[in-house]
Amino acid sequence: MSPYAHITGWGMCVPQRVVTNEDLSKQVDTSDEWIRERTGIRERHIAGAEESTATLATEAALNALRVANLSPDEVDLIVVSTSSPEHIFPATACLVQDRIGATKAGAFDLLAACSGFIYALNMASQAIRSGSVKNVLVIGSDTLSRLTDWEDRNTCVLFGDGAGAFVLQAGEELGGVVSAVMRSDGSGGDSLSVPAGGSRLPASAETVLNRQHYIHMNGREVYRFATRVMVQATKEAVGKADLTLDDIQLVIPHQANQRILEAALRGLDIPPERCISNVERYGNTSTASIPIAACEAIQQGRLQSGDWIVFVGFGAGLTWGAAVVKWTGPFLPHREIYPASYRAWIKLRSSLLRWLRRVEGWIWGRKFPEI
Repeated sequence: MSPYAHITGWGMCVPQRVVTNEDLSKQVDTSDEWIRERTGIRERHIAGAEESTATLATEAALNALRVANLSPDEVDLIVVSTSSPEHIFPATACLVQDRIGATKAGAFDLLAACSGFIYALNMASQAIRSGSVKNVLVIGSDTLSRLTDWEDRNTCVLFGDGAGAFVLQAGEELGGVVSAVMRSDGSGGDSLSVPAGGSRLPASAETVLNRQHYIHMNGREVYRFATRVMVQATKEAVGKADLTLDDIQLVIPHQANQRILEAALRGLDIPPERCISNVERYGNTSTASIPIAACEAIQQGRLQSGDWIVFVGFGAGLTWGAAVVKWTGPFLPHREIYPASYRAWIKLRSSLLRWLRRVEGWIWGRKFPEI
């Protein structure tokens, strides 16, 4: 019998700096009333100069490992879902792997925009169910503030930065990720995009002048798409799990816009008290929004072991998806994970490996020409 992929650890990290609607009203032609009426957002966290997608992902990952009581060197795979990677390559997941000391883990990035965490959760679950891995770290991390046009009031009010992470572990009992749905429609790709910076439109003076490295969005198209597919995906995932909506204790949706959440709940005929919403305090943190909301649900006592929950989201691509999860909790007994001395050792180890590669290159470079 294939093992189940249980969620045994969770963690989040958001930047210290908070930008309110009043702050934005000093930069662009907007107001707190205008923003809250259209989005439900009051404030968002914005990364500072020393913060990035990788630094936020690292802290969220360590927090999740502490909850799971799992040592970094026990992790088999790291999947980072992000639309704002540290670099085109190397993968942000590889940077996280190095910074947490996951010496036995493979690592890669996944790009499915705001749906990415659900995609990553499903891929990690299938890897566990296949028997190829036992412990997987799934991270959603984005700093969309770096891709935001702060002169465009229609988009700059929406996004915030943050990271959330889950630890998935193999277990024989029914639980964890029970079903999932992943869908896409590339015909709507231009509804939400960053036009330049890839191979189609490499960076140039022209693309910078035309502000093509920022987020471009057709808000009306995205709204209609989102409210439709969130209902469809939720119903489909619940049906695949042989459950009904009455069996679901909690829905944790992608936190894009309060109006979208309310419309989706009406379509599902689910009361607000069975849904998590924190978009007011974080804005749209993209792929990080679902795990951040899950962490807050646990802190508030709204998510308990044994509960049936649905994660559902949508994003650029266009992409959308949902997952039905039976919540579990930590497998392992409490132990001290990642003390300060271990963190210092990891930094030393990383520096030593870099030094050894340079020495190796110098020795072999005398015999072979440079590539």
